[in-house]
Amino acid sequence: MLLTIDVGNTNMVFSVFDGETLTGSFRLTTVAGRTSDELGMDIWNQLSRLEIRPADLEDVIISSVVPPVMAALADALVRYLDKAPVVVDVDVDPGLPYGVESNEHLGADRSVACVAAIHKYGAPLILADMGTATTVDAIGRTGAYLGGCITAGARISIEALFQKTALLPQVDLALPERVLSGTAVGQIQAGAVLGYVGAMERLITQAREEIDEPEAIVVATGGLAPVIAAGTDLIDVVDGQLIPDGLRLLYQKYLRERK
Repeated sequence: MLLTIDVGNTNMVFSVFDGETLTGSFRLTTVAGRTSDELGMDIWNQLSRLEIRPADLEDVIISSVVPPVMAALADALVRYLDKAPVVVDVDVDPGLPYGVESNEHLGADRSVACVAAIHKYGAPLILADMGTATTVDAIGRTGAYLGGCITAGARISIEALFQKTALLPQVDLALPERVLSGTAVGQIQAGAVLGYVGAMERLITQAREEIDEPEAIVVATGGLAPVIAAGTDLIDVVDGQLIPDGLRLLYQKYLRERK
């Protein structure tokens, strides 16, 4: 079995694969400053709940966009699971070719998601990741990365609204039927969610135009993807498993390169 870990700004997502089959998953909150013992016990307990023993795990692979948690997490994996993790961009290169001039590389999570999306859906494609931050990435017909954009996620925007205003309530992010509402909750949901749908439609449409691929498939991932996809016809596929699947594929690449 393979344990994949996607360390995001809000959550760490742990997925266990038996071959290509996902057998279980769990989430832990990403908190800088947690000790390796705290992390190790949480991971051990969650694996025990799934009836998975450390000895059942062949290896662990991690992608992370939160460097401050990596030392404690790696130490926890060694001490509690007896596994030194394979780390994306350190031990294995995602291998995503660049078709745009840049002296920078994508964050590990975006590279992994792009690799998985190309493998699962082909190219050209537009990948929208709707997590803590929202990213839109474009892949050309040859499978090369052609650029992307970043904006604040809808949840960040609505939390900022709540924090900066005295009387507005905190609301759940749900897709309303109407823009116009008579309640504060309905008005905030319309502005935040329908406004976010409109923003995503603009970004997707212009990305397709800029890579000259008006029929490029649009794949959405991230926690808000199902809500936003319900409000637009531009999103073709919602896939919440892109990063775990991408990590599984990169682990196979890592094994091939070691032979």
